[in-house]
Amino acid sequence: MKTLKSLGSLNAAQTDRIIQMAWEDRTTFDAIREQFGLEPGEVIKLMRSKLKPNSFRLWRERTVGRKTKHLCKRGFTVGRFRCPNQRG
Repeated sequence: MKTLKSLGSLNAAQTDRIIQMAWEDRTTFDAIREQFGLEPGEVIKLMRSKLKPNSFRLWRERTVGRKTKHLCKRGFTVGRFRCPNQRG
């Protein structure tokens, strides 16, 4: 697992990828933690600082309580973080 010391140590490409992953409905916070070492609270702080206020509110409304954003709430396990149709 890759661990990062703080949100300030992220480069622009990493920040963009985290925002993209957080915005996707099926990508869990656990996947973000596994790849970037950020806890859900840190992802929320990042999203709050990088998104427009209204975009952040819409995102939070979609993620609060959503089973697909939390691996432990899902009724099934996922072995990888990508669509099976994706290459790589």
